[in-house]
Amino acid sequence: MRASLLLSLALALPAAAQPPPVCSPAREGQVACMGGTLCACRFERGGQLTGRPDRFAWDCSALRPPCPPDPTIQPAQPWGPPAGVWVAPGAAPPPR
Repeated sequence: MRASLLLSLALALPAAAQPPPVCSPAREGQVACMGGTLCACRFERGGQLTGRPDRFAWDCSALRPPCPPDPTIQPAQPWGPPAGVWVAPGAAPPPR
């Protein structure tokens, strides 16, 4: 009983998300899809006002384009005629 309870609790925990790739000088200019946005690795200047040093960071701002569609996903098929209407294959639709 306790073993099954522990197993069900362990399976109910959310899965750990993958961390984003490290943005470094070697990756400068590369892009990655994160959260539906095409983010770019770029150099950001720090400053006294922000309290941050110069660094490389992912730019995922609102001005970045969305990720391109996945080519492995097939588009949805067009809908058929409404329910209750029978159209013979290759026949013209009924007149209106």
